[in-house]
This record gives sequence, C-alpha cells and structure tokens, in this order.
Amino acid sequence: MNDAQYSLVIVTKFVIVVWVYCVTSTTTVFCEKQDMERSIAKLETARQKREGGGFLVRRPVGDKIDFSACDPFLMLDHMGPADYGPGEAVGAPDHPHRGFETVTYIIEGSMSHKDSAGNSGDLLPGWVQWMTAGSGVVHSEMPSEELLKNGGRLEGFQLWVNLPKKDKMIRPRYQDTAAEKIPVVKSNDGKTTVKVIAGESLGTKAVIETRSPILYLDIHVSPDGSFTQKIPSDFNCFVYTWRGSGFIGETAVKMGQVALLSKNGEQVTIKGGEKETIHVLLIGGIPLNEPIAHRGPFVMNTWEEIDQAIRDYHSGKLGKIAGEEERYEKTRSAVQQQKNTGTWRDSL
Repeated sequence: MNDAQYSLVIVTKFVIVVWVYCVTSTTTVFCEKQDMERSIAKLETARQKREGGGFLVRRPVGDKIDFSACDPFLMLDHMGPADYGPGEAVGAPDHPHRGFETVTYIIEGSMSHKDSAGNSGDLLPGWVQWMTAGSGVVHSEMPSEELLKNGGRLEGFQLWVNLPKKDKMIRPRYQDTAAEKIPVVKSNDGKTTVKVIAGESLGTKAVIETRSPILYLDIHVSPDGSFTQKIPSDFNCFVYTWRGSGFIGETAVKMGQVALLSKNGEQVTIKGGEKETIHVLLIGGIPLNEPIAHRGPFVMNTWEEIDQAIRDYHSGKLGKIAGEEERYEKTRSAVQQQKNTGTWRDSL
C-alpha cells in the first residue's frame, strides 16, 4: 500500500467514525443542530401619548415601530403605571371597534367594561380580556367604581391583533380570563417566571384560544438569570421591556424599550440585569400578509370597507350602551380633578 492509498484509508475510517458518532450521539459538535438566536432588527424607546379619556400610555408598537413590521399586530399600548387620587382615574368611554381583536392585560388596578351586545364585567389584577370585535361593537373601558372612588395605581396593556379578511365580519366574542386560570410556570433554576397568555412556553400551553397561532408571554427573569424561548421561524416577533432592565441576547435594554426581532433564527434569550429583574412581553405571530386600511378604531382591508364601517357606526348598526353621557361626564370630572389637585401631567 503506497502513501496515497494509506492516507485514503485513514480519511475513510475517520469519516465512518464521525458518521457513526453523529447517528448515535446528540451532543457531538459535528452533528448537533444549533438553533439560531434571532438578532434585533430595530430597538426603539416607546413614545408617550394621551389616549381614551386622557390617560397616558407608552406605545411601543404602532408608532416608531410600524404595524407593517409586526403583522398581525397593529398596536401595543402600555397604560401607566399611573397613581390616581380619589376621583381622578380615567378610562376610555364609549367607542367602536370593527375588524380586529383587542387584548387587555391588567397588572395593577381594576377596570370595568361594557359593550353594545350587553356584555359587562370587571377586569382585576392579572386578568386578561381577549375581545374579538369582528363585525363591530361599541365598547366602554372605565376605571372600576372602587378605583375611581378611592384612587390607586393603574397599569396594564392593550394589544391590537388584526383579523384576516375572512374573519373581519364574524360575530363579536369575549374571553375574560381570571388571573388564577392563566398558566404561570417557572424555569428549573427558579430564576424565570413565565405567564403564558397565548401559545406555549416551558411545556405549558395557554388556556386562551386564538384564531391564528400567537405567542404572548409575560416573562420575568431575575438578576443573573437567563431564559431562552423557542420561536417558530415564520413568526414576526417583538420584545417589550415594561419593568426593570437586562439583556435581549447580548443587547442591554431597559424599561420602555421595544426590540423588533429579525426572522433569522428560532429562539431568543432574555437575561436579567446584575441587580434587578427584567420584565418583558414577548409577542409573536404568523403575518397575514393582507392589505390594511386603518382609521381610528376600524381596521379593514379596503378604504371602501372603512367608509362602510363609519356609516354603520353613525347609523347605529353597532348599537349603543346605556349611560354613555354619564361615563363621559365621569371622565371630564376626573380630568378636572387631576388639574385641580396638580396631578395632571404630560409624561409618565
């Protein structure tokens, strides 16, 4: 056997050994498929604006980061945290919706809701309301009587989820889910807590039903902790830091910042800060890739459909809620009370 033949035999044996090792081992560096981390395509600080009857929000999605980059998500508002004195709390009195879904998640405080279909109830801390507006409702979201009377802190989120063309005129539906029914799971090391609002995390599935695959997680990672969440490759995804500071991958982030993730991987890693816990919303879903016509509380596919929605609202086809003027008067009174006491402010 000459040198060339000997070298060929050695190389062949090496290839066979590596192949066998690959087949029988899941830990070898030669064969294990490494999931790629999604990089950050855009990092922005959410701007503040006044919404509803005059409350302040941060808007991480639907402003600097446009909804076209977050399809199927149209908007995310972070309400508060705001501390109200007696008689000062404000909400969003009667307003219409058509063509999409609103997801309201309460952190602190309590809200009372009513609609033109006769639905009503209170949303308490930790509760989630997934409302499918569909063909249209008139909706009212006000501070609870207790919060308005006694004052207190109010903080929460509202996410707008677009509906596909085929579902835009479906019958309205509510899923009001109490805090104790929403799955909360901890990582093995105890450093991460995940509230599974939609989708799945750490082997735990959400109880809320969605019309398309959606991931909505409230993730808390303690100092020096690290948590990796799998993300389907076809999902658009963003991460909003709503309290504390830490890292998304290797990028430092702080409260009020939103990271739009690139679609170049299958997972994202959230790390706590050195001295404080990071609280983030991780939200993702399959894009609809449909035309969007959006005007105020109406989201359709064409401007003709928007015009029809406005006509239907003004003609009363979406219905009305008894006590509308009383709710508007409560809102005006609360705003005036803030101005009288000097608590009316222009930023959170």
